[in-house]
Amino acid sequence: MKFEVRDAQFSDSDRAVEKVEITSVEDRGRERLLLVDDSELFRERLARAFRDRDFEVRTAADYDEAMQLARKAAPDLAVVDLRMPGRTGLELVRDLLRVCPSTRVVILSGFGSISTAVEAVKLGAVNFLPKPADADDILAAFERSEINLEETQTENQEVPSLARAEWEHIHRVLADCAGNISEAARRLGIHRRSLQRKLRKRAPD
Repeated sequence: MKFEVRDAQFSDSDRAVEKVEITSVEDRGRERLLLVDDSELFRERLARAFRDRDFEVRTAADYDEAMQLARKAAPDLAVVDLRMPGRTGLELVRDLLRVCPSTRVVILSGFGSISTAVEAVKLGAVNFLPKPADADDILAAFERSEINLEETQTENQEVPSLARAEWEHIHRVLADCAGNISEAARRLGIHRRSLQRKLRKRAPD
């Protein structure tokens, strides 16, 4: 019987904590995939697609959830959103690979750039994909195991305005709440009437 031994260190309140995980490869069977994205709708849809492809999928909405799951059971593959509330996807890639150095990571982003792609691969990601990306796109990215700069946005492409970024964030949260304005307002931390006024506005250019 073959065994994998994973030995990594991570910082917790300035204390070095050593973690050793021994897993029977035969007993484990399916590959473990960690999917990290703050959009519940996108995350769960993608998780179902990977489960249909016989992956053992665990999902997380942010850095803290992802690190907690990784410390319990090191994933073979990880798909990480670049922009999330709190710590970014790049920070997660850095710290995830400190704990689970053999995990292979693909970064997803709706606002990709060459500089971000280069930074991601420097931190240890095997590839970088712009959103939207489906399960087949992501598996192909793992297969290539290299950054494809032609698929990312160029540095000269216009950065979304603050108003546009806010508008997109509001509508993403609303979609996650299945159109429930009261719940979306609660998650956004604004009054329901304020959210209704924002929703009446057209998308900024």
